[in-house]
Amino acid sequence: MRKIRVKIAKKPYAPPREVHLQVMHSLPAQKQEIFDSLQSWARDNLLNLLKPVEKSWQPQDFLPEPSSEGFYDEVKELRERAKEIPDDYFVCLVGDMVTEEALPTYQTMLNTLDGVRDETGASPTAWAVWTRAWTAEENRHGDLLNKYMYLSGRVDMRQIEKTIQYLIGSGMDPGTENNPYMGFLYTSFQERATFISHGNTARHAKQFGDLKLAQICGTIAADEKRHETAYTKIVEKLFEIDPDYTVLAFADMMRKKISMPAHLMYDGEDDNLFEHFSSVAQRLGVYTAKDYADILEFLVQRWKVADLTGLSGEGRRSQDYVCTLATRFRRLDERAQARAKQGPVVPFSWVYDRKVQL
Repeated sequence: MRKIRVKIAKKPYAPPREVHLQVMHSLPAQKQEIFDSLQSWARDNLLNLLKPVEKSWQPQDFLPEPSSEGFYDEVKELRERAKEIPDDYFVCLVGDMVTEEALPTYQTMLNTLDGVRDETGASPTAWAVWTRAWTAEENRHGDLLNKYMYLSGRVDMRQIEKTIQYLIGSGMDPGTENNPYMGFLYTSFQERATFISHGNTARHAKQFGDLKLAQICGTIAADEKRHETAYTKIVEKLFEIDPDYTVLAFADMMRKKISMPAHLMYDGEDDNLFEHFSSVAQRLGVYTAKDYADILEFLVQRWKVADLTGLSGEGRRSQDYVCTLATRFRRLDERAQARAKQGPVVPFSWVYDRKVQL
């Protein structure tokens, strides 16, 4: 195991970052053998959750057809619908889209995990095939939302494109330590979080009368739900064959808190862009502190963590910690909500510096 301290100053290609400690390669060698032994399991239980490309939806299925004579009329209709949608919703939608567009970072993150990484870039192992195919499916999400944003005329595409470039250049620091136990716990949590977020933007779009946008967000949410199923199955298997180490990893990740993939978001102007975006999402109910607690509770129940037996002393303490954590999060959130005042208004470059309430 190696630890390195990281401090990144403000540079032309990245925002400032906090000083912190990065732990690397924490997975014991004998644990890595578990993932080698799970190759056939992964082939049988993960790859069947992928959709064949020829049966998959593509972004163009939801967008005006540029070769048709009715293209301009369809674009005009899209823009008319978009006029009815408020700026704060677009801030949430852009934030979700920027998060999706940083996909190269997420594939890179999965390929840092010992025992499951794609060693060659085209490895035939089940873990590597899954990662590449998952990436290919996810790639459509950002493409679709990006094209919708462009056609809507409601957002500053250059500022959004800068944000995406900054975010990919900054990477992410999920605290997974090259450890696939932690990595798959993280992806299980995140896939459910994106399922909830896109589902809520779909619900809002329907309320605003844009049924096509609601369909777009709902379709993306359905993909995220399927991916959640895959990652939670991996962790379920780890709990089955190695419950003690898995519950220790679960508690470790929750103590560090699950950071959002786009936590290093920056647009060249707002050093607190992610916090501001998150505040708007919290106020609108797109993704909230309650959702965070609900996801934790869902995963604890999904993996039957409370029912684990035969754990070490440390394992039992970790079990107690994760099983009671959601309740503690909810109490803290309720107190914060009771003390909360109406948030300030801040300009967002994504919507031409128009001010949006946090």
